[in-house]
Parts: sequence; structure tokens; C-alpha cells
Amino acid sequence: MDSVLRLASQNAVVIFSMSSCCMCHTIKRLFYELGVNPAIYELDEVPKGKEMAKALAGVMGRSSPVPVVYIGNELIGSTNEIMSLHVKGGLVELLKAAGAIWV
Repeated sequence: MDSVLRLASQNAVVIFSMSSCCMCHTIKRLFYELGVNPAIYELDEVPKGKEMAKALAGVMGRSSPVPVVYIGNELIGSTNEIMSLHVKGGLVELLKAAGAIWV
């Protein structure tokens, strides 16, 4: 879990993903469309990705560990949390506060 937290602290927005996950693709697309340049870690392509996936699954309390989004070094959650924030208008404000977007 230490490696996950270290990576999450290095950028305003960090997405832990799997390259073949359709929900991960959806979340990445949303951030790109909002003008965010997130740090993305494809757990099926990075060293120690399996270990990070296991740690994230434990934190998230589910067997499928991705997508997992950190904004401003804070765990926001997965697809449901991100989409809910966006629909309610809170995602853009959170991104502004984290310095991920300026508009």
C-alpha cells in the first residue's frame, strides 16, 4: 500500500487502472474531457502492479480493484463516486482545489 500512497501523492490526479477495463477507459476519458492530465498507472503493465491491485482491492473492499481515483492526494473512489461527484457538480470544484484545472 505504501507504493500506492507514494504514487498518489506525486500528482494532482492519479488513476489506477487496467488497460482492458472499460470502466477505467470511461473514467480516463472523463478526466481528459475536463482538461485534466492525470497520472495513470495501468496495473497490468507496471512493475508491482499485481501487488498494488491487491492493496487497492483491500482498501476499496471489492474484488475488482480498478478504477481507483485520487485527487489532491485524497482517495475519491471508483466509477460510482466519480460520476456522482460529476453529476452533482462537485468534481470540477475538487479538481480546481487540487490544482488539476484552472478554468
